[in-house]
Amino acid sequence: MLLQILLGGTPRAIRAPTATVSKTPRRDGARTARRMNDLFLRACRRETTERTPVWMMRQAGRYMPEYRALREKRTLIELCKTPELACEVTLQPIRAFQMDAAILFADILLPLEPMGAPFSFEKGEGPVVHSPVRTRAQVDALRVIEPEELGYVLQAIRLLKKELNVPLIGFAGAPFTLASYLIEGGKSAHYDQMKRIMYGDPDLWHALMGKLAEVVRKYLHAQIEAGADAVQLFDSWVGQLSPRDYVEYVAPHVSHILKSVEATGVPVLHFGTGTALLLKQQREAGGTVLGLDWRTPLAWGWEQIGHDRGVQGNLDPTVLFAPKEVAVAHAKRVLDEAAGRPGHIFNLGHGILPGTPVDTVRAVVETVKEYSARS
Repeated sequence: MLLQILLGGTPRAIRAPTATVSKTPRRDGARTARRMNDLFLRACRRETTERTPVWMMRQAGRYMPEYRALREKRTLIELCKTPELACEVTLQPIRAFQMDAAILFADILLPLEPMGAPFSFEKGEGPVVHSPVRTRAQVDALRVIEPEELGYVLQAIRLLKKELNVPLIGFAGAPFTLASYLIEGGKSAHYDQMKRIMYGDPDLWHALMGKLAEVVRKYLHAQIEAGADAVQLFDSWVGQLSPRDYVEYVAPHVSHILKSVEATGVPVLHFGTGTALLLKQQREAGGTVLGLDWRTPLAWGWEQIGHDRGVQGNLDPTVLFAPKEVAVAHAKRVLDEAAGRPGHIFNLGHGILPGTPVDTVRAVVETVKEYSARS
């Protein structure tokens, strides 16, 4: 009811061309049938699908006029912490483009505040951690929180499950990327503060990473329990590392998360950027599906990962600023490299950028659906 009041009406039904019947429990104990487009989930399991499923990282956000209208009156944190509004933003690209999966609208840094590391989003700077964490005392003071302290995220998932008939992807930031924000205090060009600790005080580094990994592990489990159909681990900055450093300083903590979450049976997407030389190590760390950025040729990257895993990617997000026919040609090239092999999920190599033309997004989504249709 509150969602309808906030939005001025009930969201339009989200229809999907390829669907199966899903049984949804009702509070009165009865069960109702609803249609679900499960292409994405079947692709995650490397099953043969009628066409390649498509969704895009940051598909809900600043490039959409509907989102900008909400942001005129509310901060990003307010949208994240108001379940009804997070639900609405999540639904916007599903209505607009008929994506094959929805990704929860939230932010990877949300666990940091209750852990004891408050942050804010500053205009022109992005996220800023108010007191960067660089000492043993600061690491010791960080709390390993329970997921219920992020209850607004879990409530948004529950609301979305009542509205969606495409799978819902929950997510969290990976320990390395969260640690980079915590130590650097925000974005960084060289990650020198972080690497000083990583190389110079490995005991402190692993203590921090261990706390972050346990928070993320619990958080993803809670999202699944709330109704998420799949989860994604975002390791956006891990491409800063060599394969040897990844194995020593990151892999044990990522594996602690992914192996635990995979045991639930839901698909687990493992994503990073700049990771062409880390793909084999990421595979060993875990994940049902591994993400490929635009710098990694899809066919080559899949060989590195192994065809017993799915892949997601890998269109360059900036291609969406090109004329539509150019963006469409690039999308077809990605599909050609995937060669119709089961387990490919079409996506960008990173998130949609602000200012991306909506019509080009629509053209690429429609092209993927039509061009990849199996006979």
